[in-house]
Amino acid sequence: MKNITINVEGNEKVYKIEKDSPGVKLESIVKEIDKDYKGYITLGVIDNKLRELNYSINKDCKLSFLDTTSEDGLRVYFRTVSFIFIMACNEVFKDCRVVIEHSLSKGLYCEVHKDGELIEKDVEAINKKMKDIIESNYKIERIDTNKEEAIKIFKDNKMYEKAELLKYKEHDDVKIYKCNNHINHFYGYMLPSTGYIKTFDLKPYKNGIIVLGPSEENKNIPTKFKEQPKLSSVYHEAENWSKLMGVSKVTTLNEVIERKEYGEIIRTVEALHEKKLSQIADIIKEKNKRVILIAAPSSSGKTSFAHRLSIHLRVNNLNPVSISLDDYFVNREHTPLDEFGNYDFESIYAIDLERFNKDLKDLLEGKEISLPKFNFKLGIREEKGKKLKIKENQPIILEGIHGLNPMLTSSIPDEDKFKIYISALTQINLDDHNRIPTTDLRLIRRMVRDYNFRGYSAEKTIMQWESVRRGEKKNIFPYQEEADIIFNSACIYELAVLKKYAKPLLEEIDKENSSYIEANRLLKFLQYFVELSDISDIPPTSILREFVGGSKIVD
Repeated sequence: MKNITINVEGNEKVYKIEKDSPGVKLESIVKEIDKDYKGYITLGVIDNKLRELNYSINKDCKLSFLDTTSEDGLRVYFRTVSFIFIMACNEVFKDCRVVIEHSLSKGLYCEVHKDGELIEKDVEAINKKMKDIIESNYKIERIDTNKEEAIKIFKDNKMYEKAELLKYKEHDDVKIYKCNNHINHFYGYMLPSTGYIKTFDLKPYKNGIIVLGPSEENKNIPTKFKEQPKLSSVYHEAENWSKLMGVSKVTTLNEVIERKEYGEIIRTVEALHEKKLSQIADIIKEKNKRVILIAAPSSSGKTSFAHRLSIHLRVNNLNPVSISLDDYFVNREHTPLDEFGNYDFESIYAIDLERFNKDLKDLLEGKEISLPKFNFKLGIREEKGKKLKIKENQPIILEGIHGLNPMLTSSIPDEDKFKIYISALTQINLDDHNRIPTTDLRLIRRMVRDYNFRGYSAEKTIMQWESVRRGEKKNIFPYQEEADIIFNSACIYELAVLKKYAKPLLEEIDKENSSYIEANRLLKFLQYFVELSDISDIPPTSILREFVGGSKIVD
């Protein structure tokens, strides 16, 4: 018998273990403290490394936990729910194909391809089967093996897509999860058993099902489904386009790159972007919209989009002017504070709304205004005497995180506004069961851009990301359905391009660094892509050039 001391979130506790024992399982510690957490605990963190809850500790250490209120913790919960959902579908409908398509309304939009149309009774049957699986508390066994063996296992089980994807995996180690005679491969961690899933819900939606997890406010209540028809429509369009181009999964993209046929894909994607921009410019002209509002989460390509839209508007005999919202910041001393007592520059009240609305109204009425200039060094707004007056054929372009918030342009009638929301909605997934989150694409874009043009390390970008995400959830996402049009700035081929730039930056982060966990997760995900190093086919006006360099429209 020996004693080990585990410091759990600052509280030391001594555990007695047998000499031959593997140690104290994390799940036994979780049972003691789970009620103290706002969300469901799904992961442990030991020595800056994520550990599944069936991991055993056999030496003194510091331990912390992640629950479903954190990004990593929620991923594990949804990954496990997804596994149970796939199992249930395969048990209810023989030989069906389950596809985890994309996120929607804080849940996952999934499709179940079977004989006949999916009806409400089918959803009820899947729900019941999932509850049976959860109640049975089946063990989710992790099998650590190598690529060759894993590929054989998946081929033997007629899971050819997974076998094909693993061929591209750079590292030889593979985790397979087995549960009640079902096997699967996920590029992340899982919970120890099905009984860990306490809260979920299924909602029929269009041709599929929305899988919902615990709400942020109360972990015992599922997230309420809120319909997002515009966002859903853009996702659907993007997925149809990727299928038409024959690049719907990472494996098909990899094959295109290996065959050196990527030039045609790049040109098609860029032509599609140009066509969409042209259509938007035509609508603005036709409807005589005076104020164009552009909002987007970080690294969606907002700057490139605004420049390209201006070009298309000029083609339509319009001469747009841009106004920077940054110049309407209140003086720093009047900037509101966030919950941590720091200046909240992303709050809408960091903008002088009264002055901004007056200037905007005056411009539209044909009056001349004096534009302010914000001095970021001194933290004050200065009057430089720069004048602006516009003609009737000069729409005003406003880009910023608050573009779709009605408060920003409260003095302007809605019929004068045209609202555009931009996001990088990934069209391809790793395979049917492993999706590529839009958030990951944007983080990788930002990391590459920050290094190339701002001199920031990947560590700094990762450490700032949580704060960026908080601002997006508060100031951008609640208004995305207010948009007149949603523009998808993602390029099917871009993660293969970004890998070349992001991989060495992520590999620089050592295991002791606080950003290592996220860096390691991104590296594991990027390893499935064949690198596309030849970027000569990407035009200098491409949105992707804003991040990798070589843009002719973004400074």
